[in-house]
Amino acid sequence: MTAVTSGLAKPDRITWPLLPDDFPLPDDPVDNDEQYPLAGALMQALAVFPHLLQNALMVTNFALCAEINGQTICKAPDWMYVQPVKPWNSPKPRRSYTPHTQGPVPAVVMEFLSETNGGEYSRASGKKIGKWFFYEQIIQVPTYVICKPETTLLEVFSLESGQYRRQAADRAGRYWIPGLDLFLGLWQGSRGLRTGYWLRWWTVAGELLLWPEEIASQEQQRATQAEIRAAQAEAEAAQAKAQAAQAETEAAQERRRAAYLAAKLKAAGIELEMED
Repeated sequence: MTAVTSGLAKPDRITWPLLPDDFPLPDDPVDNDEQYPLAGALMQALAVFPHLLQNALMVTNFALCAEINGQTICKAPDWMYVQPVKPWNSPKPRRSYTPHTQGPVPAVVMEFLSETNGGEYSRASGKKIGKWFFYEQIIQVPTYVICKPETTLLEVFSLESGQYRRQAADRAGRYWIPGLDLFLGLWQGSRGLRTGYWLRWWTVAGELLLWPEEIASQEQQRATQAEIRAAQAEAEAAQAKAQAAQAETEAAQERRRAAYLAAKLKAAGIELEMED
């Protein structure tokens, strides 16, 4: 494991007020058009585990907030998972999430990179608080994932002693994600209009969590196989019935031939002794 430092000093005062309703959230465009397909695929695969969905917040490009030295700072992870989150009872849509006030620190945040040096993802010192520093030193998110699927880049960092340390993948190239108790890795294939590498989940037993359409396809295949087996069983039963009928017909013919032969012999004065 390799420790990666941010270089900035931790602020003197960090507080956790709710974001005011009139606070202007940044309306920046997403980094690339891959963000929503990747994030949606991660969310939809978790539907097979209701316990991971209960009172959970799974969002993409959603404001994660803190107040740093009196200034409200919001960052928008490309994907974030938090559980349990306090119920949202307002008629207005949820706009943000403030740890410690609305629930615990997110278990994991992810970024699907369109840049790797400088800007929000910089690990170096600077005046601006970037995402790396925000997640590591301010929010202290336990697991930080950086992914760039088009280059097969996947790095997972765990917070240890106040710093992110790069984790080593297992033999299958996957990473254990605490809080979800699942492995995360890359998978190559097609979904919708996108073909390439996807972030996907695996269980501790190595089973891939399927997307809804894959589950539906699997169920359809099972139903089709069951229909084929039923048709085969019906055909075999019909064949067995036909064979039984044929055997009965042949037995009746043999009985008629035996009776005819016995009658002919009797007419000739020959009596047959029938064995018991």
